[in-house]
This record gives sequence, structure tokens and C-alpha cells, in this order.
Amino acid sequence: MDGVLSQEEINALLNNNDSSGNDEILTEAEKDAIGEIANISMGTAATTLFSLVNRKVEISTPVVSFSNWDEIVDEYEKPCVFIKIGYTQGLNGSNILVLREKDVKIITDLMMGGDGTNIDGEIGELHLSAISEAMNQMMGSAATSLSSMLNCTIDISPPVAEVVDLKNTLNEGEIDSFLSDQFVKISFRMEIGDLVDSEIMQLYPPEFVKQMCKGVTENMELDTENVREEPAPAPANTAQAAQTPPPAPQQTPNNANTMNQSAMNQNTNFQNNYNEQPVNVQPAQFTPFGAMPNQAYQPENIDLIMDVPLEVTVELGRTKKSISDILDFGPGKIIELNKLAGEPIDVLVNGKYVAKGEVVVIEESFGVRITEIVNANKSNK
Repeated sequence: MDGVLSQEEINALLNNNDSSGNDEILTEAEKDAIGEIANISMGTAATTLFSLVNRKVEISTPVVSFSNWDEIVDEYEKPCVFIKIGYTQGLNGSNILVLREKDVKIITDLMMGGDGTNIDGEIGELHLSAISEAMNQMMGSAATSLSSMLNCTIDISPPVAEVVDLKNTLNEGEIDSFLSDQFVKISFRMEIGDLVDSEIMQLYPPEFVKQMCKGVTENMELDTENVREEPAPAPANTAQAAQTPPPAPQQTPNNANTMNQSAMNQNTNFQNNYNEQPVNVQPAQFTPFGAMPNQAYQPENIDLIMDVPLEVTVELGRTKKSISDILDFGPGKIIELNKLAGEPIDVLVNGKYVAKGEVVVIEESFGVRITEIVNANKSNK
């Protein structure tokens, strides 16, 4: 041999070094522990998500592995939404939840009372605000479960959501510093009714995972010691119980038949007196299943999204022009709209027609006075 390694041998050595590095990140016991922690936490979070979207939510058993930024870029759908969850009490660290852009749009639409199909257009501030509030509720309930496992109070800061295009390079300090090195990836399969069936990921720095595993292990050992130290109940005095003779069987009295006959006579007299009492019988009155009075529909979870900003647009009118007409535009050019003079203008919320109004002047600004609220059928125009 000439002492020169082939390319296959070099690759084998590099792969072996990588695998040994992975083994040093977490032990098998720590991998099992973080998998169980994630399983319990995300199970609680799924229950909370069900109450927000009013759809059946199922999350599969987690898969714990190790990854880096380049592997995430190659494997996951682009773009996606990164949601950073920071821990402010009980634990010191943060983790990142990764969701597909389409899944965020579906969850947002369901939270707003839709059917999950209004997912056209780019993801905006409304989607990020709504998914941040959903994650705040979900991860808050997960922190409660984690508190019981660690036997201490766990609190989180408000989650921060942002759209990430998963470029090939990660700038220093972008999103979170731990993503520039190798980290722990926990993968789940999430299903929401028949609308969502995709993979979500939780990304953890290894030090944070070790911190959680250590806390859970110490709490379990403490519980085990407390169980061992509890005194056993004192044994019963079996010798004394054995010496005590059992009670003698009672003899049936001769007047048993007389007592039974007397009880039957009393029961008969009670029934006769009860039947003689007048009973007021009236037909049952039921409320008819008619149309309910007109009331504004309010989903049960509407309070959770009261602070979500919506874009309000006032439309004076519309028209269609050819390209040649548009090229003739210039200062002083008048464009005729499809609205008549004095006709109410349209008020749109997030692009949906919701009301009519008239233009007013408030000091030096224009305003709109609402004159009519349109119903759901008209608002789909």
C-alpha cells in the first residue's frame, strides 16, 4: 500500500466521526426522556389547538434526531414559519417550532371562523399575529404539563413568529444563535381534520435539552425516594382475631310470618292513602323549534383573537381600462368610476365587503360614516 486513502475511505471516516459526534450530544436515556417530554407537552398543546380551531387535532409520537441548518434547508418545504418560544421562569433557554406556510394559513382561517379554505395570497401580519396567539395558548398549556414533570413553575414569553425562506446560508445571529451549530430536532406528524396532514418540527439547543432531562430525572428520583421512606401500615393483630370466636348464627323467630304479614299490611295501607290523594296532571309544554332571533354569531374562542389587527379598506369605486388607456394617464386626466355621485361607498375588511358608508371630513382627515352592515351572502361579492 502507498499510504494514500481512497475517497470512499475518507467518506467512511468522516461519517463515523459525525455519528460519534451525534452520540456525544445526547445519551440514549436523554433521547428517551426528551421524547417523552415532547410527547406529553405536544399532546396537551393539541388539545388546546382543538379548542381554537374546532377541528379534531392529532399529533403522532415524536421522533428525536440530530440535525443542522443545511439539512433543514434540504428537507423542509420553503417558505415556512419559525415560531420562537422563550422560557422566562423555571428553565433558561428557547426552542423553535417550524410550521408550513400553508398550515399557518389554514389554522388562521379556522381561528377566524372560516372553513380553512381561505388560504389565497401571501402570508401577512394577520397570519403571524394569529399563529403567535395560537402558539401562546398551546405552549402555555404545554408549559403547565412540563411544570408537573419538573415540579417547578414554568413560564414562557409571548411567542414570536416570522416567515423564513430557508436560504442556503444562515447569517450570524439570525433567528437564533443555536441554529448555526448542530441541534436536536423533534419531528411530529400533525393532522387537523381533513385539512392538514404534514410534518412539524421542534428545534432545541442540546444544552437546553440536557437541562430539561436532568430536571425530570431528578424529580423522578425524588418521588421514588419519598415512596420508599413512607412507613408501611401496621399489621393487624391476627392472633387476637383468630382467638375471637365468630358470632353464633341467629335463630329464626317463630313469629317471622306474623312480622312479614304486618309489613305487607302497612305497605298496602300506604299505597291506598297515596292513590286517594288528588294529582294535578297537565300536558307538557315544549318550546317550538322555530327560527332563532337574528343575533350576531360569535364563536366561543373569539376573545382569543380580539387583539389581532385587520386591514380596513374604503373603496370609492372601480373601473376597467385597456393598456392603451392606462398609457395615456397623466396629470389632470379624469377617470370615471362605476359609482354614481352620492352613492354609498364600500367598506372592506381584509378584502371582504362588510359595510356601506358615506364620506365625512373629520378636522383635516377623511372618514367614513357606516350607514349599512351587509349580510354574509352579500359580502361575498
